[in-house]
Amino acid sequence: MLPLPWCIIRPLPNLQTAIILRCRRRSDAEAYLRIFRANNPTNGYQIMFDITPEPIPNTI
Repeated sequence: MLPLPWCIIRPLPNLQTAIILRCRRRSDAEAYLRIFRANNPTNGYQIMFDITPEPIPNTI
């Protein structure tokens, strides 16, 4: 599975965030960010680089 480190996040109350989308390249994340901001400019969408590894499912 390929890593998807670039995330588009939306801030939530109490200093929490929701990951809306993960991308492989920053340029892809920036393109999606423009679309999200055009469709809903009141939400404070941001790009974040997340190096947290995704959990590997058990195959046993």
